[in-house]
Amino acid sequence: MGIWTTFYAVSFYVATLILIMGVGYKIVQYAKTPAPLKIPTTPAPLTTGGVVIRMLLEVILFKSLFRSNKWIWLFAMLFHGALWVVLLRHLRYFIAPEWVIFPIWEMVELIQPFGKYGSFIMIFGLLGLLARRLFIERMRYISSASDYLMLILLLVIGASGVLMSFVTRTDIVQFKAFMLSVTCFQWQNFELAAYQMPTDSMLLVHLGAVILLMIVFPFSKLLHAPGVFFSPGRNQVDNPREKRHVAPWAIKQFEAR
Repeated sequence: MGIWTTFYAVSFYVATLILIMGVGYKIVQYAKTPAPLKIPTTPAPLTTGGVVIRMLLEVILFKSLFRSNKWIWLFAMLFHGALWVVLLRHLRYFIAPEWVIFPIWEMVELIQPFGKYGSFIMIFGLLGLLARRLFIERMRYISSASDYLMLILLLVIGASGVLMSFVTRTDIVQFKAFMLSVTCFQWQNFELAAYQMPTDSMLLVHLGAVILLMIVFPFSKLLHAPGVFFSPGRNQVDNPREKRHVAPWAIKQFEAR
């Protein structure tokens, strides 16, 4: 078993464990955080159905960002939209056709060329977001080192992926065999050369950056992905007159008296 095969297999397991446990812990923490006040950002929906529609518009179309700044909205939409296409394209490295329903695998195959060129759009969106922090004074003032590092890390992932697709060539068949063995815990396969991790420098950089992103994700501002669903300004119904809002912890204190 090669040193790179061992290192990346173990790193993948560790990063996945940290990602799942870290994000899971934060979601539980968000869910337990009390919301003692009725503070929906107005104009707010008056019904639960309206809140669902509002959240969908926020998560999918970034409605509030569109109202706030059209240029930032454009770069954010380009990045996030292309990112989803690229992620769906990468599913082929982690699953086999016999594992999934046929239309799903057909969709993964259909999206391959779009994901391949979508990486350029993703990089363009990231560069726009980075330029925003570098050249807009008020954004530069409130930006921390971690804000820049997250953008640079994502750019490294995108750029290395583009270079692997269009400049340097990686043995994709061998890499998929390696990832399927990791996913299925078939460690005995690593004794065979055909299942070991390819040692292309650009692939090592790409996967190293992905693993690092998985590790830092639960501790970074990227947690806005699940956190938006727990924002009281977005997920509350604007009905303070119709229904009194009392936080669960306040009810328990009242009953204890």
